[in-house]
Amino acid sequence: MQRSFTIKATALASAAIALAGLAAVPAFAQDTIKVGVLHALSGTMAISETALKDMALMTIEEINAKGGVLGKKLEPVVIDTASNWPLAAEKAKQLITQDKVAVTFGCWTSVCRKSVLPVYEENNALLYYPVQYEGEELSKNVFYTGAAPNQQAIPAVEYLMGKEGGSAKRWVLLGTDYVYPRTANKILRAFLKSKGVADADIMETYTPFGHSDYQTIVADIKKFSTGGKTAVISTINGDSNVPFYKELGNAGLSAKNVPVVAFSVGEEELRGLDPKPLAGHLASWNYFMSVKNPTNTAWIKQWSDYAKAKKLPGQSTKPLTNDPMEATYVGMHMWKQAVEKAKSTDPDKVIAAMAGQTFNAPSGFTLTMDAKNHHLHKPVLIGEIRPDGQFNVVWRTKAPIKAQPWSPFIEGNDKKKDEPEKK
Repeated sequence: MQRSFTIKATALASAAIALAGLAAVPAFAQDTIKVGVLHALSGTMAISETALKDMALMTIEEINAKGGVLGKKLEPVVIDTASNWPLAAEKAKQLITQDKVAVTFGCWTSVCRKSVLPVYEENNALLYYPVQYEGEELSKNVFYTGAAPNQQAIPAVEYLMGKEGGSAKRWVLLGTDYVYPRTANKILRAFLKSKGVADADIMETYTPFGHSDYQTIVADIKKFSTGGKTAVISTINGDSNVPFYKELGNAGLSAKNVPVVAFSVGEEELRGLDPKPLAGHLASWNYFMSVKNPTNTAWIKQWSDYAKAKKLPGQSTKPLTNDPMEATYVGMHMWKQAVEKAKSTDPDKVIAAMAGQTFNAPSGFTLTMDAKNHHLHKPVLIGEIRPDGQFNVVWRTKAPIKAQPWSPFIEGNDKKKDEPEKK
């Protein structure tokens, strides 16, 4: 996360980071495999996506150091979407048609993914998408390495409903105003209704990207919470998380009286906040930096060494890993394995070879690419924010969970196929 708490300063810092990252991309000979890295390195989403660009470059460097793919080095082509969704579609087309990349790793928001999706489908190109999302989509040309709702959102609400999570009875669905929060909350509202929660016990509110004034909304949450044990489900994205959590603290809303569980706040987003007042609030992900296992220890060291060597802003002094960074790392290695199995970068051959790919992830679990639905089988972890900005894992699944791209709580989804149509 950028060190400044204003959107203007964030944008300026993000632009500087973007330029530094682009300048660091090495020159390669022509006999390489080009790999697209498509992320917002400026604008409201740079707070989250810059680290994914850097993780992609680290992974490419790692793969190249071990001989590359099919005997060729990978050549990164880094593009800044500038948190501008129509621009992302233009840049995606540029990557495919002009730069001739074999694959793209990128996007964070669903509106970005939805914007570029037609480009990848029309050109039969590959996109690996590394962030949790709302489901309700399957594409032959996309591999979803983040969580579907049943691998993040639903377990988080079930936890908060239970005795261990505080037995919440009233629910605030608060998100940024775009497709992911609205669709995720549609699913959550249907799920809550299936558990007997009345409409009067659900408050649903949205704010624009980059929103910074949460005083009125937090006051409304505080008033709503007087009606019974209340929990907030936050799908706020980007740098708006900073003023939201600050206002919670100003209003005296703590994890003890109104717990917040976030689906887009991890270690990186907490970087620019004072985590002490947030201690006890929750996040639901498939990985936390604090999990203890040899694979994670080695990966954190690899990232720390890379960040220091490259003098990455923020990361070189305080290296942090998070869930979408792990999903980026896993997706890139699975693509490499699939290309080597297929002995080709041809998209259709790689798609076939991706079915059933496995990878020992830093989470400590072996993740598997579903043979049909282009989603990973992933564990679910719920963590409490610690005063040091890390998370204590308070609940986890015993094994990876198969993704349900089509939520069973949405009418008509039982008739949809659990695999992308071949176009």
